[in-house]
Order: sequence, then C-alpha cells, then structure tokens
Amino acid sequence: MITRKPIQTLVRIFATLLIIAGITAFHFFVFNQANSTTIAMTFLLATLGVATGWGLLEAFIASVAGMLCLNFFFLRPIFTFYLADTQNWVTLFVFLVTAVVASQLSTSVKQRALEATRQREEMERLYELSRTLMLVDKQLPTAGQISQRIAQVFGVSGVAVFDRETDQTYRTGAMDVPISDTKLRDSALQATGFHDPEANLSVLPLSLGREPVGSLAIYGASISDTALHAISNLAAIVMERARAEAVATRMEAARQNEAMKSMLLDALAHEFKTPLTSIKAAASSILDAGAPAQKELVAVIEEESDRLDSLVSETIRMARIEAGDLRLERRRQAAVDLIRASLEKLRILLEDRDVRIEAGPDLPEVMADAELVELTIRQLVTNALKYANPESPILIRAVPVDDAVRISVKDFGPGIAPKNLQRIFEKYYRVEHNTRRIPGTGIGLTIARDIVKAHGGEIWVESVLGEGTEFFFTLPVVEKMAEQKR
Repeated sequence: MITRKPIQTLVRIFATLLIIAGITAFHFFVFNQANSTTIAMTFLLATLGVATGWGLLEAFIASVAGMLCLNFFFLRPIFTFYLADTQNWVTLFVFLVTAVVASQLSTSVKQRALEATRQREEMERLYELSRTLMLVDKQLPTAGQISQRIAQVFGVSGVAVFDRETDQTYRTGAMDVPISDTKLRDSALQATGFHDPEANLSVLPLSLGREPVGSLAIYGASISDTALHAISNLAAIVMERARAEAVATRMEAARQNEAMKSMLLDALAHEFKTPLTSIKAAASSILDAGAPAQKELVAVIEEESDRLDSLVSETIRMARIEAGDLRLERRRQAAVDLIRASLEKLRILLEDRDVRIEAGPDLPEVMADAELVELTIRQLVTNALKYANPESPILIRAVPVDDAVRISVKDFGPGIAPKNLQRIFEKYYRVEHNTRRIPGTGIGLTIARDIVKAHGGEIWVESVLGEGTEFFFTLPVVEKMAEQKR
C-alpha cells in the first residue's frame, strides 16, 4: 500500500490550485473569447491530468476549485457566485459531477496499473529469490544465507531469521531491527506471526504445515501479504531441504561406518584366529606326548583357547547382526537341547553357580536357527550372572504356550526400575547406576530382540525391585511354521 507524506500532499494541493489559477488567468486575460463550455472542458482536462498524476484528493480539490472559478469569473453575473440563469446551474452541476467521476475513474485506473506493476515486480523478485535460495552453500549456515538473499533481492532495511534446530538468530542489514531473539523464538515455537505497521515490521513462522523450523522478520519494506507468505514458504522449503540432506548425509555416514566396522571385525577375527589355531595345535601336540603335570596345564591352555575362539566368533556374529546382516538357517530343534548347548559354552562362568532348568518332557519342537537362539539364551544368562547375587539361583524355564514355546531366564537380583523397563531393549541403553559398576556395551539385549523378532517371536521383561528380573521370549513350533508355509 502506498503511504502519503503530509508535506508532499500539501505541495501537490498548492500546485493543483496554481494550475486552476493559471487556467483561469489565461481565459480571463488572454483568451477571453472562449465560451463557458470550452473553459469548462479546459478545467476538466486539468482535473483528469491531476487525477492521473497525483491522485483522487488533488483531483477533487481541482474539481471544486475549477467549479468555483468557472462560476465566479465566467458565468454571468461575473465576480459573484450567484447564477441568474438556471441553465448555468445545470452546467455547473454537470461539470462538478463529471470532474469528480472522471477523477475517480482515472485514479482507479492508475491504482490498478500501479498494483499490476507492483505484483509483476514482486513475482520477478520471488523468482530471483527462489533461484538464489536453490544455490545456497551447504558449508555455511542455511538461515544466515536466507536472510542475506532476502535482503539483497527485495532491498529491505533488515532481515532476521531464527533457526529452531540450532537456536540461533541470523541478521542482515540494519542491526536495530525492532524485534528480539526471544520474540522470534516464540514465533517459531507457537507458529504465530504478526505485523507492526508503525515499525513497518512483519514476522512470520517458517512452516510447511508441520512443526515450524524457524521464524522470519522483515523490517522496512513495502511488500504485500501474499509476497510475504511466499517468501516465508520459500525459506521454509530451503531449511527443510537442508535438514533432510543433513539427515541423509548422517545416515550414509552411519551406513559406511557400519560397513567399515564389519570389515574391521572380519580382519580382527582373522588376526585373532590365526594365533589361536597355532596355540591349539601346539597344545594338542604337547598334550599327546607330555608328562601328567604338563598335561593338566596344556589342557587348561587348550580349553581357554577354545573359549577365546568361541568368544571371537560370537563377537563377530553379534557385530554382523547389529549391522543388519541377520540370516536364519532354520531347522527342527528341541528347546531343552538349545538351552543345554548354550550353558555348555558358559560352563566356566557357571562354575559354583546354581543354574536350574525346568522343562517338561512333552515340549514341541521349534523351528529355529540353533546358533542364534543359543546366542540369545547366553545373552540373557550372562546378564543374570552379572546382576544377581552369586549365591542366588538362576532359573531357566521352557513351557508350551499356544503355537509357541516360551523360554525364560529368571534371576533374584536387585531388579529393574519401571522407568527403565521401556528402554531396556534400546541400542546402547544401560541403567545409569550400573554403567560404571558392571561392564557391558548395551547391545546384547538389542541383538537378542532382533534375533527373536526375526524368528517371528516376541521378547519382553518383567521385574520387581528387590525381588529379581525375568526375561521371556517365544519361538514358533514346527507345526505353526508348516501351516504358514502352506
């Protein structure tokens, strides 16, 4: 909207009166042979010119002044506002109405032309802004570049952009933009905007229908509401795109990191297994030919070599599962055999511990990958060994439920607080007070969950503080798997 300055308006009114006075003097002193119709047309043309050049207010003043001058100087009796002839009254009225209506039409056409020009210029600037925003430098803050580009393209006094992700405000142009960082932050958090006409300040949230990514303040500019919303939408698109690209970059980096970790673990596995193989071969040779005292020591070497080999293999398998390389080799398995095989690999850790297996003789067979299910059981038993009192028993149960077999591992340790139960299977999550006291990585339960889910089962935990914790998981029985295949 075009605003008027008082001094400019007064100058234009004075100039309008001078034009009317000039026309009056010309017809009264120089070209006094002209009739009243010609003089009225001259005043009318002058009024139209004023309306086209300056506006409706000046045109209305020109109409009234022209009517008064026509009456006073050219309609008889002259030098008086009294009209003796009724026809002159009609002429004067028609002149006034024509001048006012013509001025209104001329001003309206001018306003429309100015509005069309302004809209065209705004569209051109919006197009230029969209092009420049598509070329932002990914190495620099996106919000800071947006504020610079808006100020450059639209030539405004000042621009401020608040980035909600970094909680920073980037300003361009006038440093005294009349809005604080707190108000910009509130605009982004509450998704509200406002316009202050006295300060010529507009504030809009940057949002594409979802949660706002920031807010925008434009100061000292004459921009339509439509253009302001278009600018805010362009800014929101660019910031959302920058966020999406950053997330994609992090995901790709994480994927490459996982692949690199898998390669590194494979290399480490090879390096570990080579000396282990040599140690085991040498120990076996000595065991066959050595004295009884040596045989006992070599037996320990061989046993520990086997255990270390098993630990390395298990670590590699866990790392591959964590990286998403989970492949099942399902076969018919007896749940009790899976439990016993798992405990056999933990026999050194289970020395002097009371581990009880409770399983009925009529358990149905399950379809499972024996190596992975045993890994799951070992994870749960190892957790029980870590947290339970060494003198308390560990119960391992296997019972049939519907179309599955439910296996559980129960300890009588301190238990888990309810607030931690919901996150116990999250990757890298560990209960705070156990982080330093008990070693661990926080991925064992996550891997156990992924293995059980891959088998089509469920895994959960129940715990009471001061009484202990019991982990449960289910495996589908052979008959159910057969029905699913059919």
